[in-house]
Amino acid sequence: MADYITIFTYRNKVSLLLQASDEKIMTLGEKLEALCPNAYMNGYNWEALLQYYLEKNDPDILTGMDSDPEADMYEGHWPLTPENEARANRFADIIRSLVEQEEELCRFVKEYCEEIEWD
Repeated sequence: MADYITIFTYRNKVSLLLQASDEKIMTLGEKLEALCPNAYMNGYNWEALLQYYLEKNDPDILTGMDSDPEADMYEGHWPLTPENEARANRFADIIRSLVEQEEELCRFVKEYCEEIEWD
């Protein structure tokens, strides 16, 4: 898995952690902010962006998911079940794909900038 994403289990939860402070994520965040001034990509705005992206593209991942953003990270978590572990892994694959092939994410932010509820 990419260094900026971690999946772990703790106290009957499966969690996905995105390190918004990772250099690669920070660099991508600067590109997104250049496309949409409201998209200064702290953990709260990663939450807003990823929530909106999933609503449009894979809403099943949101089933039972709660999130806990902070300034330098975003965490999504679900009750620990095999289905939710699969959701966490799918979510990690989506994030990894968007980060590694950033053109899609840049296009998405440019297209939906005004619809996303930024922090």
